[in-house]
Amino acid sequence: MLFELTTNSVWFPSPEFALRDPDGLLAFGGDLSPERLIEAYKHGIFPWYSAEDPILWWSPDPRTVFTAESLHVSRSMQRFLKRTSFQVTLNYAFNEVIQACANVHERANRGVWIHPEMQLAYTRLHQLGHAHSVEVWHESQLVGGLYGMSVGNIFCAESMFHTQTNASKTALLVFAHEFFAAGGQLIDAQIRNEHTTSLGAQDISRQHYLRKLRTQKSTLRTNFWTPTRLKA
Repeated sequence: MLFELTTNSVWFPSPEFALRDPDGLLAFGGDLSPERLIEAYKHGIFPWYSAEDPILWWSPDPRTVFTAESLHVSRSMQRFLKRTSFQVTLNYAFNEVIQACANVHERANRGVWIHPEMQLAYTRLHQLGHAHSVEVWHESQLVGGLYGMSVGNIFCAESMFHTQTNASKTALLVFAHEFFAAGGQLIDAQIRNEHTTSLGAQDISRQHYLRKLRTQKSTLRTNFWTPTRLKA
């Protein structure tokens, strides 16, 4: 069953009504207001659509996530992290990261889904303290990073990019180490791919994921999202 949303109210049907396929298309329409996006993520739903399409809302089943226990750092990556001159920061350059993610997807012919409307919506969420970025720098140049949405102890990663080898892996691994150490519970990668699988992502059922959203406790360190250097 596919639901049509309006702009009259911030409402979503239960994700249990999503179409019975792994991507889990649930609804279309509505808007990208901060209130609606916050409500969506609280219920395990996110937007994903091309600029020429209506807004499409998804809740995949299964859901691909990282936990502190599942995260995998290969020996070669461990050696790389020890010797690299990359610097990693948190919330230093959100606008630049989301634009770089959009550019990479467009050049790779993956579809233009991080279009200006999406960029504006997530930039507003960042200004309100809900969306965050991780940046990887080399010689003062931005060479990798990721951005996503925080929901309590869960971080919903939206996209990542790199222009130098291992830069996006460095962003995720360094961030994950700090996030879990600060009390984070899950990093939501949404849908499995080769890259996330190599880093230890695992699938859980949508029901399990929604239960995590409902029952999480507020254990994340209160100042965790303050702009800072994660790795110098």
